[in-house]
Amino acid sequence: MEVKNFAVWDYVVFAALFIISSGIGVFYAIKERKKTTSREFLVGGRQMNFGPVALSLTASFMSAVTVLGTPADVYRFGASYALFIITYALVIILTSHLFIPVFYRSGITSTYEYLQLRFNKPVRYAATIIYIVQTILYTGVVVYAPALALNQVTGFDLWGSVIATGTVCTFYCTLGGLKAVVWTDAFQMVVMIVGFLTVLIQGSNHAGGLHRVLEQAENGSRLYIFDFDVDPLRRHTFWTISVGGTFTWLGIYGVNQSTIQRCISCKTEKHAKLALYFNLLGLWIIVLCAVFSGLTMYSHFKDCDPWTSGIISAPDQLMPYFVMELFSTMPGLPGLFVACAFSGTLSTVAASINALATVTFEDFVKSCFPRISDKLSIWISKGLCLLFGVICTSTAVAASFMGSIIQAALSIHGMCGGPMLGLFSLGIFFPFVNWKGALAGLLTGIFFSFWVAIGAFIYPAPASKTWPLPLSTDQCDLSNVTESVTPVLSSRPAIAETWYAISYLHYSTVGWLGCIAAGVIISFLTGRQKGKDIPPLLIRPVCNLFCFWSKKYKTLCWCGVQHDSGTEQENLENGCTWQQGAESVLQNGLKQESLAHVPGYDPKDKSYDNMALEKITHF
Repeated sequence: MEVKNFAVWDYVVFAALFIISSGIGVFYAIKERKKTTSREFLVGGRQMNFGPVALSLTASFMSAVTVLGTPADVYRFGASYALFIITYALVIILTSHLFIPVFYRSGITSTYEYLQLRFNKPVRYAATIIYIVQTILYTGVVVYAPALALNQVTGFDLWGSVIATGTVCTFYCTLGGLKAVVWTDAFQMVVMIVGFLTVLIQGSNHAGGLHRVLEQAENGSRLYIFDFDVDPLRRHTFWTISVGGTFTWLGIYGVNQSTIQRCISCKTEKHAKLALYFNLLGLWIIVLCAVFSGLTMYSHFKDCDPWTSGIISAPDQLMPYFVMELFSTMPGLPGLFVACAFSGTLSTVAASINALATVTFEDFVKSCFPRISDKLSIWISKGLCLLFGVICTSTAVAASFMGSIIQAALSIHGMCGGPMLGLFSLGIFFPFVNWKGALAGLLTGIFFSFWVAIGAFIYPAPASKTWPLPLSTDQCDLSNVTESVTPVLSSRPAIAETWYAISYLHYSTVGWLGCIAAGVIISFLTGRQKGKDIPPLLIRPVCNLFCFWSKKYKTLCWCGVQHDSGTEQENLENGCTWQQGAESVLQNGLKQESLAHVPGYDPKDKSYDNMALEKITHF
């Protein structure tokens, strides 16, 4: 295919993104130079407002995977991806009311500190290692995606682009810490929306208006959204997206270090919840923009599909190719789109690097060297950011072999996020589960989710289950296009038509179910955890919703946890919550100082804040 090069204004717009992003890192490095604790570097001093945190959350998980992958997915499979607006709503509601209260009130910095409070150190370390592997793999996909776009539209060296992306992210993350990451994300979120809107407006005008785009999409069967087929092997239906998608994204939002780290950086629990709900609005906007971009792209290529005709080599190149055709006479706008794709990547990679540095420092460095000085802790934190920046950039090589970037990204989250969600669910919702059950559940969930995902990678699901929609090449000039040869499929085992053919969105569901089942069974076989030894703040008594009519049955479902010993506010004021579980916590290897690790309660705001924590603990 003929590569279309950037004009001068494209380079100016694109370079501005890198300069401003790096500038924010330098600004916060100078502004915060006198604040010399790892807590201030890694969680922003726990005094962030909900606005920038909400924008940061949206930008971090709406990466170049969304900018490039979602429109291509809609182009090939239809607009059913829009159903993710239901998934996101369910995920945010569950996260803000089930997980955030537990993590915020326990005063932790690393999400996996909770696992040591609830179980013991081996469970914490196992979960931390799995999270590190998951995040490095996912970040590799995210780094590779915009580099591919830049290579497609400008002819830039692909791996040179990968290195440039990783270098800039590592630079401002290492210099400015979480505050730099959050405020850079907020800026990049604006760039993403402007880029999408520019494509939508120009694309709709080119097609004859939005009504014309929708009409052509309807004629091409792209608007068939609500498919209620319950078959879990079907790639995208109402049920696979609303159920499987919820488990996948709950693993991302509910228990993921990158998300929780920014929520607990808010100055009150109320601000943390507001950040999540305002982030939901951002998620809806980005997804709808991506879906309509895919429909607009179909309207443009409905008679000459550049992928099946061989003009481009991969579906993820559709969006940049479309942009270069659409803005061929408008210098600067192709640069804006590539900046849009890179904005998503920079925000995600920086958040991942910061989260990886946080869990490594909190879960490994501080465990081995508990009396480390503030000055040294800052330098170690920055060194970890630098180290993980290099590692995440290097793993982009593996991403080039993963096929569709949107499916590859969500598959990675499903393979690791499902079992991780199951592990935290065992701790928060099942008081009788002991550490043996938790560890066995995590390993079982990992086994099942990796089994199905790797099998699906080796034996891709048949077209009868993925249902790709027809694409036309009737009006293509194929004289200069090399005809692709259809690969001959090898023989497939019977399991490839059932177990390996399950929708990629259900990988997380499989991992969660495997973890929960194994954790409950092993706990009963090895001796249940005594509820009276568990601090009530570590358990979320969801059974109260179903047994509200009977105190007897509510108490029975608490499994001995002393939820009725006083309100959480009273517990925090007199410390009885932590005293009741002190013996168990200490047996799990925590120090006595950890018992004071509880944020305060503001009766005026009816919310918990971090001020009490800051007065008690200084690292």
